[in-house]
Amino acid sequence: MKKVKVRLRPIVHKINLPTVLKTAILPGDSMERLFIATQLGEILYIGNGEIRTFLDIRPRVIKLGASSGGYDERGLLGLAFHPNFYYNGLFYLHYSVAGTQGPGALPEDFKPDPCDPSTLNLRWINRETQYDHIDTVEEWILQSNGGPQKLRTLLNLRRPFSNHNGVNSLNFSPETGKLVLTTGDGGSGYDPFNLSQDDLEIAGKIIEIDVGMNTYINNPPSVTRFNELPATIQQTLTVMAKGVRNIPGISFQRFNHQYIKYVGNVGQDLVESIFSFDHYKPIPVTHLIQATLMNSVPDQEGFINFGWRGWEGTFPTSTISGCTNHSTLDKKTIAYYNESVALSGSRLQPLTSYFHIDTRPNKFGGTALTGMQAYMGNRIPGLTGSVVFTDLARKESQSQVRGALAYTRVRPDGKQNDFSVIQTDYDFGSQSAYYISLGANLNQTSLYLGVYGSMKVTDFNKGTVFEIVP
Repeated sequence: MKKVKVRLRPIVHKINLPTVLKTAILPGDSMERLFIATQLGEILYIGNGEIRTFLDIRPRVIKLGASSGGYDERGLLGLAFHPNFYYNGLFYLHYSVAGTQGPGALPEDFKPDPCDPSTLNLRWINRETQYDHIDTVEEWILQSNGGPQKLRTLLNLRRPFSNHNGVNSLNFSPETGKLVLTTGDGGSGYDPFNLSQDDLEIAGKIIEIDVGMNTYINNPPSVTRFNELPATIQQTLTVMAKGVRNIPGISFQRFNHQYIKYVGNVGQDLVESIFSFDHYKPIPVTHLIQATLMNSVPDQEGFINFGWRGWEGTFPTSTISGCTNHSTLDKKTIAYYNESVALSGSRLQPLTSYFHIDTRPNKFGGTALTGMQAYMGNRIPGLTGSVVFTDLARKESQSQVRGALAYTRVRPDGKQNDFSVIQTDYDFGSQSAYYISLGANLNQTSLYLGVYGSMKVTDFNKGTVFEIVP
């Protein structure tokens, strides 16, 4: 693949963790504005060369970093503008709700042991009390004569652990016009309760929400499973995919008369994966519930399954332990052999994988996938028609942390493809630079990169947003 070099042009300095980067045209405005949602709960936009506050919901968002040494995966995680936002002022938020902190679903970190079957068949019990927090998905409106106002709550989701809640988790599908919610598997590690493969679990799925349907329920109950939702809400939901570990959003790329969907699945210990698909067959939630009641399996031909927890990208999910006779080597043991076998033929193969350890030229050792966006612009010719992605921190970073920027593209024969690192010319000096988010404008001709100088949400105002330019 071609070597591509870009420049990072700073747009905004000294802001909090920029988790979502999107553009929209405000009602009555004539310019596309860059909106920045921070994990703490601020939504900012760039207007006439200055930063303005669109909405501040920090009092509504759970207190971050209090129990985890400053690292946290909760907060304001999703922002999406309705396709007709310019006319109707509607937008949507996904965040972790203040005051909902619970004890969590397990008392300690989880790791499966293939020699101990009890670790392979755990169940999430006492869900009404043994949970970490509640996430909410809300519909808001920008009033013509005032500020933003909440209209209704679409979903309240009880989450078992603090991590794997998704990020950049709300996007509208240009194919269906529906709001797409990407939910992580619920957290811990290795998906202890196998929520991602259970058809009735909301965790570990990509879900379409028909926001045009009125459910007549403004404050739905907090749930973990689809069958716990009121019937009118069930009817608004379809499931696009399952087998999700954690997803930094979904990107749609127009190709002829259809759309290629790009989805990244964050890995466990070995590999990060980017998937692509065009044809898919979503399953209405009402069908999933009916099949379970009838003790049958719904027709899943054309339904997308990313393979987690049996598969981590291209590999059967493995546990890693040190080799007693070689301190520099690791032993990798298949964690869920039976599940890996069962999913081997039905899962979607990744478009591209990149590894946590990779010594090949023009590659890097990754930590966690943090964003991917289709690029359809012409200003950076080497990237036109590709999907660009970011990793949090290269393993090869020496004294200071540096994230990674790379790209890949769909091959004409549909087979898996390699990737290439994108070289950048920005000098971060003595500061760490975690690449935490990637965004695009409405027609995917501009790309935006969110960078933070710390891994702690309690370290404030260390964020910079860049535009990626030739």
